Amino acid sequence: MKSILWFGALLTLLGILGLAIPVITTSETKDVVKLGDLKIQNTEQSTQVVPLALSGGALVLGVVLLGAGLYRDADG
Repeated sequence: MKSILWFGALLTLLGILGLAIPVITTSETKDVVKLGDLKIQNTEQSTQVVPLALSGGALVLGVVLLGAGLYRDADG
């Protein structure tokens, strides 16, 4: 039953992180032109939004799995 506890803890942590940090911004640098030693680069930023329902669902499911795992361990 320890796997249920670990999976529940992981889901709970991911749900909390998703609620705390709902927007993730990444940047990617690409070479546009290369002429000998001269390089022209372009940096593109993209934003990913973590849906509130996904974060909340992961949090609730994680807490339920934690409870089920603790209940199973206490039961024997």
